[in-house]
Amino acid sequence: MFYQLYELNHAALQPYRAFADAVHLFYTHPLNPVARTTFGRSVAGAAELFERTTRRYGKPSFGLTETRVDFQPVPVQEKVAWSKPFCDLIHFERGLPAGRRPDPKMLIVAPMSGHYATLLRGTVEAFLPKAEVYITDWADARTVPLSEGRFDLDDYIDYVIEMLHRLGPDTHVVAVCQPSVPVLAAVAVMEKRGDPCAPSTMTLMGGPIDTRRNPTAVNLLAEEKGIDWFRDNVVMPVPWPHPGFGRDVYPGFLQLSGFMSMNLDRHIIAHKDFFLHLVKNDGEPAEKHREFYDEYLAVMDLTAEFYLQTVETVFVRHAMPKGQMRHRGEPVDLAAVRNTALLTVEGENDDISGVGQTQAAHDLCVNIPDARRAHYLQPAVGHYGVFNGSRFRSEIVPRISDFMKSHGKAAGQPAKARVVPSPKA
Repeated sequence: MFYQLYELNHAALQPYRAFADAVHLFYTHPLNPVARTTFGRSVAGAAELFERTTRRYGKPSFGLTETRVDFQPVPVQEKVAWSKPFCDLIHFERGLPAGRRPDPKMLIVAPMSGHYATLLRGTVEAFLPKAEVYITDWADARTVPLSEGRFDLDDYIDYVIEMLHRLGPDTHVVAVCQPSVPVLAAVAVMEKRGDPCAPSTMTLMGGPIDTRRNPTAVNLLAEEKGIDWFRDNVVMPVPWPHPGFGRDVYPGFLQLSGFMSMNLDRHIIAHKDFFLHLVKNDGEPAEKHREFYDEYLAVMDLTAEFYLQTVETVFVRHAMPKGQMRHRGEPVDLAAVRNTALLTVEGENDDISGVGQTQAAHDLCVNIPDARRAHYLQPAVGHYGVFNGSRFRSEIVPRISDFMKSHGKAAGQPAKARVVPSPKA
């Protein structure tokens, strides 16, 4: 009933949001002399703040229409390269000149953890000048009808394998946060089968490979509560009239509540500052606030089976580091990973995936040669800074690009390839 009450509350607030919109329009209209006063800006700011804090945010767009390649502007078009009910594979096709040497193919596996793939807009934008970029665009579970069937962690791994087959040999896969575990499992499955489409390189960024190392509040909560608590308290059926009516999901608004409660004081201060910027008519900081929260507050539901299986496998049983993870009943053998080069990236101040959790992949993939593996710890960034922001663009992106070039098939996979340096390990 909780999801239904949430929907009812949202519907009940609709007239008040409409009134707030009208008030905001009245007190910001250029023909209203009060709009230029502190009082007018205060009323308009309060109305906008109310409307924004009670709004349901829709899926944002990537909005990437241009990039620069070889110092020249080139157009970019979004195209669906592969599609299934729970995911589209988006290709950011660049208008490159004919005959130009192709760039590396990069598959960015976005988190399926409550936010849309557009959270990685900055990640995609940073790599567009250097690679042929594809990204997983996971579907909101409340929009997928029950007739499309289930989607669990095994399906997730199968999706990754199918996408790598679609892209073909010599693809470079980058997993951001949550996908690190299923991507590593998918590569292990492919390598064990001798699959020629196994990626040339695998980059795992801020992922929970072994959450027993330096556990965070998120990890401790999962261990403390156990899987039965999550099954009883956070799984709910999608209410009518959503297309996924009747599907059991982990609602996005619950995930968002958890994220915000971890840094509640920071979000309260941000909204207070937003109001003060509106009163002072300080437009640039206010617009940055809108851009950030338009993305941050846009959330999606996850299928219950995927969420519960992930929590149990990754955070409760620690199945991967214990060597107990299975895919379709078969053991996931990380020792089978031999040919795919491995790069792990962590943030020094990450409060979601603690330092060392992603680096643990090196201890598990024992048969990757030392010359084909590297770890990098980015100083002075948190979880978000691992895949976005100025330090990501200036310090992490060049390392990932260099790693791909050093270990791709086009580079001939030299026996003594260059290892990416790290100031801390």
